[in-house]
Amino acid sequence: MKKVHFLKVLRVLLAILVFTPILLFFVDFTGKSPLWLHRLMHFQFIPSLLGGMYGIMAVLLLLTFLFGRIYCSVICPAGVLQDIINRIYCIGKKKKNGIWRFRYHKPQNWLRYTLLAVTGITIAFGSIELCLLLDPYSNFGRIAGNLFRPLVILGNNLIADGLAKTGNYSLYHESVRIATPALIAASVAIVVFIVFSVWRGRLFCNTLCPVGALLSLFSRFSLMRIAVDKSLCNHCLTCERSCKAEAINSKEAKIDMSRCVGCFNCLSSCKQNALTCRPFFVADKTESAATPESHKPNSRREFIATSAAIAVAAPAAMLKAQNEQADAEKRQPVTPPGSLSLEHFKDKCTACHLCVTHCPSHVLRPAGLAYGFDYLLKPQMSYVDSYCNYECVICSEVCPLGAIRPLTVEEKKTTQIGVAQFFEDICVVKVKEQDCGACSEHCPTQAVHMVPYKGTLTIPKVEPELCVGCGGCESICPVRPDRAIIIKAHPVHRTVEKIKEEKALDVEINEFGF
Repeated sequence: MKKVHFLKVLRVLLAILVFTPILLFFVDFTGKSPLWLHRLMHFQFIPSLLGGMYGIMAVLLLLTFLFGRIYCSVICPAGVLQDIINRIYCIGKKKKNGIWRFRYHKPQNWLRYTLLAVTGITIAFGSIELCLLLDPYSNFGRIAGNLFRPLVILGNNLIADGLAKTGNYSLYHESVRIATPALIAASVAIVVFIVFSVWRGRLFCNTLCPVGALLSLFSRFSLMRIAVDKSLCNHCLTCERSCKAEAINSKEAKIDMSRCVGCFNCLSSCKQNALTCRPFFVADKTESAATPESHKPNSRREFIATSAAIAVAAPAAMLKAQNEQADAEKRQPVTPPGSLSLEHFKDKCTACHLCVTHCPSHVLRPAGLAYGFDYLLKPQMSYVDSYCNYECVICSEVCPLGAIRPLTVEEKKTTQIGVAQFFEDICVVKVKEQDCGACSEHCPTQAVHMVPYKGTLTIPKVEPELCVGCGGCESICPVRPDRAIIIKAHPVHRTVEKIKEEKALDVEINEFGF
């Protein structure tokens, strides 16, 4: 029977404990999962960075310095997803002698540190497009929210149909809503994860992922590390071919700790017990676990590549900042309450779509290229067939990045994200001379109310100081293709006075009124 090292068992158990609630929180369409689960997303590296949670960042870096890149195998859901893909593919794919398909490759340090440098510089200049593309958590969120969640809903609907035939109506149908840009982005991300995992294991984590590149700078000097006892090692290559990070050079009995993701598969695979996990000062005595000279980050090639990246990225980021005003006149998306402003939202949101999946009214939807590349896939308020509930603040509660700041219900009621704009010339009241008033009936603040028009007809009128931009009026307007009333976005959110509620009259009735 094949042995399994206790560290690998511990890693798998911890990964399951972290990954399962995160996945369930994304795919939950019933709204029954506890909202406190969103705090697990705060322990993702990019959200903690962009959300200003520097204490969590410090804990993650300290964890890496002490134990290596266990973040990549335990905390990061994208890393665990790649492990699951690899495990599924490997079922029945082992050779007869039990050796896995991986082998040692030299690290592409020039690429990963160049991407890290470019990502860091662009973030510093207020551009997070690379984070949107490369952040492992955000990619996982798009996969879970736009691929796994619809599959769960479809499964629910099939079961509901089966139960209905037996007279059991405990389950109900749920509509599947998927925005095309989000579906494409999620499909591309899952294909990349599958191809990279099947081809080279953790190649994405050790080549493209900026989080992996940053953590590698700390894991090189981690306190606890995998070491090879050369007196026991027979260079059989078993550990090398079980390393999905392709970080073990079995011939030289060396391990590149900058790429090791702490999966501990090698400890279980070694039949000679030549591999151990121990403090670096013990490992140094065997001269086995040190990072090879060619892998050190101070090599001339990496220095030149990183410098070139800085030289290219800095002017590009500055140019973006200078050209932001040129797009100010274009029609802008309506951003969620709590996002403060369009620029704040663009600078913080990496389109993980957690707010989209948990919006009870489904008014939040991922944008395409209508508002430019810097708003691609980010959530917008889409009032096509829904509106923002007046007393709902769920999106502000679940956002892990600080892109949507937490709001109380009272603060939400006075936050104006946009204002209703009425086009009288296409309103059915004027065009067809018919009664309507749907927009007024659906306005929670009565910012849209009806005033006399012709004869007994009334027509909508907007009071901007009362409007909060919830979109109730736009979503219900019957005019097509262009609606007679729409919400015009505020680039910077404003505050309005809360509507005064009329006090109920305290009338004492002593006898029947008829």
